[in-house]
Amino acid sequence: MPRVVVGVSGALGSPAVLSRGAAEARVRDAELWVVMAWQAPGGELGSRSACNVSALAQCRTAVVERLREVLDEAFGTQGPAAALAGLTVRGTPGAALVDTARASDDLLVVGSGSRSPLRRLVRPSVARYCLAHAACPVLVVPSSPLHADLDAVHRRNLWHLPLDTRELTP
Repeated sequence: MPRVVVGVSGALGSPAVLSRGAAEARVRDAELWVVMAWQAPGGELGSRSACNVSALAQCRTAVVERLREVLDEAFGTQGPAAALAGLTVRGTPGAALVDTARASDDLLVVGSGSRSPLRRLVRPSVARYCLAHAACPVLVVPSSPLHADLDAVHRRNLWHLPLDTRELTP
């Protein structure tokens, strides 16, 4: 059976990506696999010592709980109109998604992420990684214009810039 693999992070764009993935799963009569990738605290070097076994278990539990919250926020109690599977994968987001969506009849759905130059420098684009490495079609869902406005407000607050009320009206 074909699958629609949706990558979520719990960020503001996750509900839009999930709803688009659910719509694609309904149209294709496919299973909906929602994947949240996670990494060990301190990176892979931090997970090599034996004293961090409980930290790994706590991290895994927190990620599973966050995935449940994201699914509840997106679908509520009724759920999507497709077979749903939630999956947490330890690894970098791009590699985890590409490894999960291995079949050629799968569809991989990801968000476009932030476009700010600083974030692109610090955090590589998951969407670009998936487009370059996936063996299946990749659908990149752009972020909402409201998300861009919210990012602009956060930047304004970070730099303590005054708010111009003329910008609030169209």
